Amino acid sequence: MGYLRLLRQRAVLVLWLAQSLSVLGDRLYALAVMWVVYAATGSASLMGLVAVAESLPYIALGTVGRRIVSRFSSYRALAWVDGARAAVAVALPFLWSPDARGIALLLAGVLLLGVLGALFDPNLGALVPDLVEPERVQQITGLLDLTGRIARIAGPASIGLLLLFVSEVQLFALNGATFAVSAVALRWLARRYATSAGEAAERPGGRARSSVPAGPVLREHPRVGLAIGLHGVALFCSAVTAIGMPALLATRYGAGAAVYGLVTAAVGVGALLGNPLASKRRSGGWLTVYCGAWALQGVATACMGLVLDLPALLLLALLTGIVTPATSVTLRAHLGAFAPAERLRLMSVDQTIIRAGGTAGMLVLPLLVDASPRGAFVAGGVMVTGTALGALLAASRLRRRDAALPALSTAGR
Repeated sequence: MGYLRLLRQRAVLVLWLAQSLSVLGDRLYALAVMWVVYAATGSASLMGLVAVAESLPYIALGTVGRRIVSRFSSYRALAWVDGARAAVAVALPFLWSPDARGIALLLAGVLLLGVLGALFDPNLGALVPDLVEPERVQQITGLLDLTGRIARIAGPASIGLLLLFVSEVQLFALNGATFAVSAVALRWLARRYATSAGEAAERPGGRARSSVPAGPVLREHPRVGLAIGLHGVALFCSAVTAIGMPALLATRYGAGAAVYGLVTAAVGVGALLGNPLASKRRSGGWLTVYCGAWALQGVATACMGLVLDLPALLLLALLTGIVTPATSVTLRAHLGAFAPAERLRLMSVDQTIIRAGGTAGMLVLPLLVDASPRGAFVAGGVMVTGTALGALLAASRLRRRDAALPALSTAGR
């Protein structure tokens, strides 16, 4: 019911519908680009190169391009970004050819879409909390998280039907159409709302805050720094499940694509079940919830490498899905409570860290999966759980230090 009340607000409804369509288009694009590259080259390495090319702009702009990113912190600017993404995506089918030139152009297109996505994602995340009252930030964060979860299920489910009518390359043009719809919606929001994170940054004191490097910002908010660091480690280790699950199923259970589909579906169903719980607003203890969810997911991942039967593996997959929304919604909702310019900076840092962690994991962890799929799951899960518990311990020490400071100040007087 909470989501339905949110969707009665026209601005939220317009944004939600546009982003639902856009996220679904992104899922179709992600599946299509990998399939097109592999079908044309037969090279898994080139598939990995495509994934890296898409992530590099997030890392580069988040590290050295924060001033550039902050220039797009308004609905009007984001409408132009989505218009550009629509043009690039629609152009790709016309430029594509199954040869070296076509692959080069496709990689260039993926890189450009990555640049535009790096400008879009943190800015939209920073703008969304201002659509609702502060007490409903967690709820709208959960609503948009649910959109992504549904798209992850609907994308693979719909691609088979779509391919009866269009080619793989033409899926890029469909993604472009979703960007165009999103651009129109953002343009409408730009006319409706006169304020934005970018305009707030230009108010007295705002511009200086938006250009503060990541280090000082995180030192001012050490608990957020702990959470973002944990997020990066967890995304690094997520390569184990993304790459290692097919290998684990094949080597441990002699299973193939059908069982892999069941495991993926179990994670998706779990995420849908866990989303309403994650969207409930809490008065305190956000870091405990966040770290606890990651610790539980790490334990479940490690156990995937240890269990001896398939039903137990499916139950663990369901469990990881249930706790996943608690990790994404909790942190994003907490960041949404900051002032607009600071919110944008922290979300940009988080985006940079998780992209860097995910890219590093995709480059490094396949070697561990090749050596031992079961060992990779155990190692990845233990690493996530250990980091989560370490973050909780560090947060506890920070609380004790903060509690001791007033007492020391009083004693000094």
